[in-house]
Amino acid sequence: MSESTNGGQQPVEPDERRRAALLRSVPDTDESTPLAAQLAQDARRRIMLQGARFPKPAETRIFTIANQKGGVGKTTTTVNIAASLATGGLNVLVIDNDPQGNASTALGIDHHAGVPSIYDVVINDTALADVIQPCEAIPGLIVAPATIDLSGAEIELVSMVARENRLRSAVRTYLAWRAAQGLPRLDYVLIDCPPSLGLLTINAFVAAQEVMIPIQCEYYALEGLSQLLRNIELIRGHLNKALHVSTIILTMFDRRTNLAREVAHEVREHFPAETLGASIPRSVRISEAPSYGQTVLTYDPGSSGALAYQEAAQEIAHRGAGSTNHVTNAAAAEEENR
Repeated sequence: MSESTNGGQQPVEPDERRRAALLRSVPDTDESTPLAAQLAQDARRRIMLQGARFPKPAETRIFTIANQKGGVGKTTTTVNIAASLATGGLNVLVIDNDPQGNASTALGIDHHAGVPSIYDVVINDTALADVIQPCEAIPGLIVAPATIDLSGAEIELVSMVARENRLRSAVRTYLAWRAAQGLPRLDYVLIDCPPSLGLLTINAFVAAQEVMIPIQCEYYALEGLSQLLRNIELIRGHLNKALHVSTIILTMFDRRTNLAREVAHEVREHFPAETLGASIPRSVRISEAPSYGQTVLTYDPGSSGALAYQEAAQEIAHRGAGSTNHVTNAAAAEEENR
């Protein structure tokens, strides 16, 4: 038999054997040399992510990306996780539910006044299919943009019937329409929210099954989180029983500072099952990319930020597919050759 096996279990693929051999060639480092540690981590990420295809979930996963605290990287996380999932071979829809329209900008989507947008969907009952635009730079990624009109939607929604359910109805109708048209099923829907608990954010919570919370690795990181979790419980109790916090992602992580490591430790201690193993570093490239109408994956695909978001997306995809560990085969191959 040409291929070795993992303790009599499944065969170890040749690609995984090569991947494991490359991983062994990366030198071990520790936190006493932060730059060397970062370079080694990036090298490992490149090896693991090279040509990786992410598993499809059993059904469409709908995430709301939320945090009442501003400046934690909600929009940045939304667009880069979406781009990473699409790059991994999945079909992804981003719904820009923030009047600032920053997600639309970062994905290079036209969203000036007058462009059909999520405002028309929520307020005027326009079909979601009629406002969606493809992201030209990333195959498999489509976007429902936000325009400045959305800033008035909070007031207009107040007097509407079933005001909390309008986005959910639109998303369900769109998914059914795609199935009827014979279009590929969407694997992920990511909804970007404003940093407040208004009717737009409530609509996003009601439309989703899962909540992804970006938490910055800085002082006051957990400020307001308990209130956000209470609000999610209220939504669960009254409007959407399926809603739950499935994913917490650490952003703006600087391994050189004790504060960042302490915050990361605290978050992982309080939310061990929800917190991703991958963390997003503080990165100039991540910050620069939106000004060019790009995600960091297209702006600088080899940067630490791009690799970190790809690793986080891979972890999300494997969690959704029920995989226990996305490096199992590589680790088995490494163990086999010791």
